Amino acid sequence: MKTRRVLITGMGGELGSLVASMVERTEWAGEILGFDVDPPRRLLSRSRFVRVKPHEHDRIETLIHDFNPHVLLHVGVWEPAARLATSEAKECTELVAKAVFDAAHQCESLETVVVRSGIEIYGPASYSPGIAVESSPIAPNTTYGHMCKTIEDQATDLRTSRGVNVCILRLAPVLGAHVPSPLGRLLRLPAIPYYGVGNPIFCVVEDHDAATAFIQAAQRDADGVVNIVANGAISMLRATMTGKRIPLPSFGPGWWLAKRTSTIAGAPMPDHVADLIQHGRLAASNEAAHLLRFAPRHSTVEVVRWLYEWPEIERIPARMQVA
Repeated sequence: MKTRRVLITGMGGELGSLVASMVERTEWAGEILGFDVDPPRRLLSRSRFVRVKPHEHDRIETLIHDFNPHVLLHVGVWEPAARLATSEAKECTELVAKAVFDAAHQCESLETVVVRSGIEIYGPASYSPGIAVESSPIAPNTTYGHMCKTIEDQATDLRTSRGVNVCILRLAPVLGAHVPSPLGRLLRLPAIPYYGVGNPIFCVVEDHDAATAFIQAAQRDADGVVNIVANGAISMLRATMTGKRIPLPSFGPGWWLAKRTSTIAGAPMPDHVADLIQHGRLAASNEAAHLLRFAPRHSTVEVVRWLYEWPEIERIPARMQVA
């Protein structure tokens, strides 16, 4: 029966609106409320959307308190250099998270919370086989990594104080046809810089797979920490060859110049993306299968290959109307 009230933060974003569209098709979701700075980027049939600004703490808190959700899907996280510059992304993410979790502590009907985080929380250390997710070292060394840790700390505090189920999804870099991803923009440049001293590997996840993980976590009332990553890995050099781009090996002063040049070319390289290129970033997703009964459908290599098949923006010049 469709009896559970579902609140979705960040509903206006590509991932948030995708999650909302999937929630609408479930058998358990009743009323659906979402809010964000901008309207949803896809057509939703029965979700109610409210447009709010990140600094409107009291308004966000009132919305959540009055709605009194059973399920809270916190997708409203701004990745640096995706839609906002790093400082703005950090500020907006922290403002919204504070309002959301302050309100969540007061929601009597709240049963399950699913929170977006990222594997950037692990820092540059690669995953080692045999180490459980809960035992992997938390050592963020980038702005986005610290943002994720702050959100996870707030979510953990909610679990401790209220006893509700809290599932933290640590997503690999999310790529999709319309996803505003700094890594995706970088990989679509005609010439792609990579750190020339080595050729470390990394993993990503496709946007539909990431959204499905939210649905599975909510449906199963999951409680715990899960890495959401596609199978396999790829290096920057192999990704460059896949897209038939020009590789630009860089190190030392050349690496600084490469980062500046990519920004000028329209693909800013925030510190978490630069760190990924220099050191790689891997994570295992064993817990996803165990806790969520979920496995990504698409591998890292497939997602990167599709990145180059997704159409570019075609600019059609305006024509003068003939009288």
